This record gives sequence, C-alpha cells and structure tokens, in this order.
Amino acid sequence: MTAAARPARPDVVRIAAAQYPIGEPASLDAWQDKIAQWVADGAATGASLLVFPEYAAIEQAAAFGTAVSSDLAATLAAVAGEAARRVTLHQELAERHGVHILVGSGPVRTGDGRYVNAAQLVTPGGLVGEQEKIIMTPFERDWGISPGGPIRVFETGLGSIAVAICYDSEFPLLVRAMAEAGAEIVLVPSCTERVSGFHRVATGAKARALENTIVTVQSPTVGDAPWSPAVDRNSGKAAIYVPSEHGVSDDGVIAEGVLDRPMWVAGTVDLDRLRRLRTSGEMRNYADWSAQPGAVALGGRIERQSLVG
Repeated sequence: MTAAARPARPDVVRIAAAQYPIGEPASLDAWQDKIAQWVADGAATGASLLVFPEYAAIEQAAAFGTAVSSDLAATLAAVAGEAARRVTLHQELAERHGVHILVGSGPVRTGDGRYVNAAQLVTPGGLVGEQEKIIMTPFERDWGISPGGPIRVFETGLGSIAVAICYDSEFPLLVRAMAEAGAEIVLVPSCTERVSGFHRVATGAKARALENTIVTVQSPTVGDAPWSPAVDRNSGKAAIYVPSEHGVSDDGVIAEGVLDRPMWVAGTVDLDRLRRLRTSGEMRNYADWSAQPGAVALGGRIERQSLVG
C-alpha cells in the first residue's frame, strides 16, 4: 500500500448515487451494456463521482443461467470469477466519461479461499482502490461471506473518500476512524430487502454525517429479482447527507430519490463549507467528539492510499 499524497482539494463536488434496479441480464454482454448506459446517464447529471450499490454485481449471476443463478454457492463463485473484468469495465467507463466510480460491490475470493464483499473505487486515470466490508450481517454469515479489512481512506482528485458498505455505516467508531484519517466523503452502498432495512442504513448514514461533519452518500439496490437467492427483494432510495446546519442544509439532506424507483440522485456539496463548520458551526460535533466519556482516537488504524495520477 502506498503512502497517500494529499492533492489540492476541490471546494465543491457534484455526486450522483444510483437507485440501481437488479435485473436479469441474459448475457454478460447485456449486463455490460446496462452498466455502460447507467454510467453515461450518471455522467450526464454533471457529477464527477458516481456511486453504485452493495451487491449490484450479483446481477451478473443471471447471465450464467438458472443452474448458477438459483444456487447461492454457484452464484458467489461465478460472480467472484468476474471481479477483475468488472473492474476493468468500470475503469474504461471512468476514463471515457471523466468520472470517478464506486463499482457495485460483490463477492471477491481471497487467497485462502474465503469470500469477502468488496467495492472498488476507480478513477478517470485508471487507478483502483478497494474496500472490503468489515462487519457481516446475519445473512452474510449464512451465505459464507467473511469479514474483510483493513479500513482505507483514498486520496483522490475529488478529496478524501472512504467507503462504509451498508451495515458498516451503522457503527459510529468505524466511520469515525475514517473521518479521523481525513475522509470528507463516505460512500454507503447498500442492499436491503425491506423498507425497515433501508431506514436503518439511512439513519446510520445521516448520523455519521452529523457526528463527523462530512458528506455521506447512500446508493441502494431496488426492485425484485425472484431468480436470485441473494438479492431477491430490494428496497431503498438514494440520498446525499450532510450535517443539519444553517447555510448548508436545514434537514441534512442535499438530495434524495423516490423510494424503489430506478434513478440517479445527484447533488452538489460544498466541501469547503463543511471543513469550516468543524470549528465555526452552530454545533461542532467533530471537534467535540473527545468530550464523550470513553471516546478514543482511531484514525491511526486506517490505511491511506493515493488514487491521484
């Protein structure tokens, strides 16, 4: 892992989060065409950062036929086998459209044969950073997905970005560690089958934005995929959250979508204003974190990686 250099940070960033519909592509070529169109549509919003959801990659299993798509073990193996090609496709699209992309997460097989849930952040210059999900849900334990790590913060031309995959966003210390290591934008790709699950992740994302004076970006899967034992039901809406603060956002929501409707949700965030809020805001949650009994500093446990160049 390379030491991260800090590039010049932009004052304003436009971000688009996908409410991505899980479909049933007949072939891998059909899946690639769908992704290419979604990236083109996301770039057309003017966003420089596009965020796809957790387990969006599972959609690829349909291309292998029902013997694979209806069997969870076969699904994990087939989709993990496509991991490198998924990243390559998104690298090409990122370069073509001049955007950073968080690739929809999916199973990746480790050297010791385990599966982890990993999302890759790709840049227009072709650089790639990867974040594995840290804390497993009960369902993932049942599927045979293992906890990953380490936590990383990526220095990019858009600022410092971290990724808290779905359930990870519900744990304050995990995201606090990212913020202490410099993260200003935390991406929250999610996959929840019920509206209650969506609200759990959304509540976590909103709270993490408030606690750390950062931007959090939720991107969910939507729609039903009865052919899949893993992503058969999907509910949620995309949103971009910041602290509730006068002059930034009264309700802490920069943009949000319509529940369960496939769409891009885009918004513009003033990062420079957020940086100044840490020491001059109405409330100063980031600076006052250490006033909590038992508060600990965690930023030193994070790996930082440069994705500039």
